[in-house]
Amino acid sequence: MARTANPYAAEIGAECLKLLRAPEFIIPSLALPVLFYAMFGMIIPGSNQNAPYLLATYGVFTVMAPALFGFGAGVAQERERGWLKLKRAVPAPAFGYITAKAAATLLVAAAGLAMVYAVAGFLAGVELTRTQWTLMLGVHIVSALPFVFAGLTLGFLLGANGAVAAANLLFLALALLGGLWIPIVVFPDIMQQIAWAFPSFHLAEVALAASGAGGDRPVGLHLAVLGAMTGGLALTATLAWLRQR
Repeated sequence: MARTANPYAAEIGAECLKLLRAPEFIIPSLALPVLFYAMFGMIIPGSNQNAPYLLATYGVFTVMAPALFGFGAGVAQERERGWLKLKRAVPAPAFGYITAKAAATLLVAAAGLAMVYAVAGFLAGVELTRTQWTLMLGVHIVSALPFVFAGLTLGFLLGANGAVAAANLLFLALALLGGLWIPIVVFPDIMQQIAWAFPSFHLAEVALAASGAGGDRPVGLHLAVLGAMTGGLALTATLAWLRQR
């Protein structure tokens, strides 16, 4: 059992060490969500009324950046440097590379969520039951999954510069059009319909339902759409991965 676990543990440790040596990635991933949440949920006059709503949506925003940029730009840069070819040549687990990146991404996302939750609970006055906190945390952690698959697809198909540009565009589209920054109800009707094409919108709706502030549509519908979207993204990531072999 130890022989099976050691290679994965070594991969995860190396990936976490690499992230610690990249403050230009870690600091924005941790600081931006909590700063944005503090601004729109506390600092702006009257914004404290939106703090519970924004906690659900900004939680999705918090996990999105590490997944998209860590897998999208990160994988593309390492692929161009020949790192993936080297990994295939050494006696390492086939999925050790992706497993390590996923673990490091979740650690960064969890640290970011802890900061946002702390600001919400201790400074913004958000009051939820223990069950609601737990459910919303689970939703936010799982929210990384579709963005991981999207990032992998970009990283395997595009060059380093192209992946960075595409990840930035996708990141902004998912955040803005998915209603993570601005409540979707203030959008024009056509933009509210467009939001259904983005997993960020459905994840935000599920997180809101977990916090007790669900919308008009049943949460099961959002989960079904999310399942289809995540499955499609997993398929595209797998096909992009097979192209590298």
